[in-house]
Amino acid sequence: MEIIVLSGDNLPAAAEVHAKSWRESHRAICPPDFVDAHTAARQEAYLRAKQAEGSMIYLLLEEGKALGLVSRSGSLIADCYVLPEHQRKGYGSALLRQAIADCPETPRLWILESNTGAERLYERFGFRRHAERFCRGQGIRDGHHESRGGRGPP
Repeated sequence: MEIIVLSGDNLPAAAEVHAKSWRESHRAICPPDFVDAHTAARQEAYLRAKQAEGSMIYLLLEEGKALGLVSRSGSLIADCYVLPEHQRKGYGSALLRQAIADCPETPRLWILESNTGAERLYERFGFRRHAERFCRGQGIRDGHHESRGGRGPP
C-alpha cells in the first residue's frame, strides 16, 4: 500500500474512485438523479477545483491501482472515500491517519449524519460530534466533528 499526493497523471483514476464511492455511499439518502449526476468527469472537475483552491488530496494505491482518497484543506478533512469492494480492509484508516498527521491544527471534518459507518471510523480516531446543520436544501443533515485527543489508533 502506498499513499501519494494526487497529481495530474493520476487524477482520472482518483475521479473514478471518488465517483463510484460517492454514488454508493449516497444512493440511499439522496435523490437518484442527484446521485447519477456524480460521474467521473464531474468528480474530476471537483477534485481539480479543490486542488486549485489549495487542498491537498491523497490517493491510496495498492499494486498501482487507485483504491481510495482523502482531501485536506488546512485542518479540515473531507472526501474520505474507498472503493466499496475494498472497504473494511484498513484503507480508510490509513488515509485518515495520513490526513490527520498533516493537519497544522486540530483536525476537523464534516460527515452526513446518516453515514454511521464513517462516524464509527472517525470516533476511533478521537473525533466527536461538535455541531450539526442541514445542507444543500435536500433535507440532509450533516455534522461537524472535531478531534478531541490523540491522533487515532496506530
